[in-house]
Amino acid sequence: MFMAPDPGLVRLRISLRAVLGIGLAVAASELAGLSLSASITAGLAALLALFTVGDPTVRGQAVTTALLPVAGFPVLALAATLHTVPTVRDATWLAVVLGGVYARRWGPRGHALGIFAFMTFFITQFLHAVPAQLPELYTAMALALAASSAVRFGAWCVERRLPVPAVPAVPGGRGLSRVTTRQAFQTTAACAFAMAAGQVLSHERWYWAVGTAWWIFVNTSSRGETLVRGFRRVLGTLTGIAAGMLIAVPLHGAPAPTAVIVAVCVWGIFYTAPLSYSWMMFFVTVMAGLLYGLLGVLHPGLLVLRLAETGVGALGAVLAVALVLPVTTHAVTDRWVGQAVRSVHGCTAAAARRLAGDPDADPAPLAAELEALLGRVRFSLAPLVHPLNPMRARKERARQVLALLDDCAREARGLAAVAADPDASHDARLTAACGRVETAVEVLVGAVPERAVTAGEGVPGHHPGAEQALAHLHGLERALAALAAPLRASAAVGA
Repeated sequence: MFMAPDPGLVRLRISLRAVLGIGLAVAASELAGLSLSASITAGLAALLALFTVGDPTVRGQAVTTALLPVAGFPVLALAATLHTVPTVRDATWLAVVLGGVYARRWGPRGHALGIFAFMTFFITQFLHAVPAQLPELYTAMALALAASSAVRFGAWCVERRLPVPAVPAVPGGRGLSRVTTRQAFQTTAACAFAMAAGQVLSHERWYWAVGTAWWIFVNTSSRGETLVRGFRRVLGTLTGIAAGMLIAVPLHGAPAPTAVIVAVCVWGIFYTAPLSYSWMMFFVTVMAGLLYGLLGVLHPGLLVLRLAETGVGALGAVLAVALVLPVTTHAVTDRWVGQAVRSVHGCTAAAARRLAGDPDADPAPLAAELEALLGRVRFSLAPLVHPLNPMRARKERARQVLALLDDCAREARGLAAVAADPDASHDARLTAACGRVETAVEVLVGAVPERAVTAGEGVPGHHPGAEQALAHLHGLERALAALAAPLRASAAVGA
């Protein structure tokens, strides 16, 4: 896991930046003379700001960060005020859950604001905050957002050196056909179950079950994705608790070593999050144990309770995706695969126009978008290729689809590179090959929005770059033709 490719050391830089930003936020709170609870609030607020804000541009990230208090401060006041009115408090939190998940329909900004609102409520329960603490908690959050922003947008803006990432559009729909709408109801139902069952286990730490149910639904869109994520969360929590027994409990909240290990955990959360949810949850669980140690309430029984509450939250998520407006893995993967195939056509069309002499046509961004879509396809197919999946036929079909889409991406990258060569020019054979690619795409996903070649038919003969372009186009033809069989079989059984 820790040897996984990290081009440009981007993941490492972002992880180190997070440690610096969160450390600065906590230091600012301590220098301001705030309480330990407020300093913990500052650290968690900075972590959320650095972890959840994911707009594709630096400007967008700055705007979303500036809007975090708009989502978080009213929720903080509600949660603290309703602390002694359990029934109203619980109903209010479920309303925050529903709104927070529904906001994901507006992309990364809605996603970040929804998470921040939910976690503000969670932090209030974690600290058992009351209205009298609101002024210093507001101060702590404001200091945290200012400190983390100073690091993120000023001292260490990693994103300024990176191209704008291609962000795949979420498959749409209306009403209950929209995945984010269905998931809002699913998450609310899961959190309601977790809330009720969690309070049976503990009247003080029940909120861990709600937090588990919520986070299992983050960045998932199908039943299979949610089940796999729930399994990984329980696994990461279990291993994190074992480590907490060996690390956090013996420390007894000693400030200096606790601060060092918390910094290591923050680094681990950010470094492993893109690669492994289990590893990320391992570091989150160890960090939570250390924070309880600082608050003076950590003991082995508390860690065991944390595992039990995690299991309750995971069970709530499983029941919700199975019984409440279920979204099948096939329905989601079919949409993402369709978008990836259309992206193959878009890249081919742009390359064809470039080879035909259109200087404004650029297939490179479309090739990057295809790579991003393939990442989403891999994530949606993860439940089918999971080692614990007993359905071997479906697992094999999913692997075939992934392998063939990888072939398409490789050929699309090659075609984009050929088209970028200024010496490459049009050849009549390219027109025919692009037409065949378009036909293959239409067989898989239906009509495409534009013809692959908008220029003239060209002239026969050999031209610079034509042979390479033809080789890539033939590779696309073969891969798209081969895709038809596993996709038809998958559709037939509703995999």
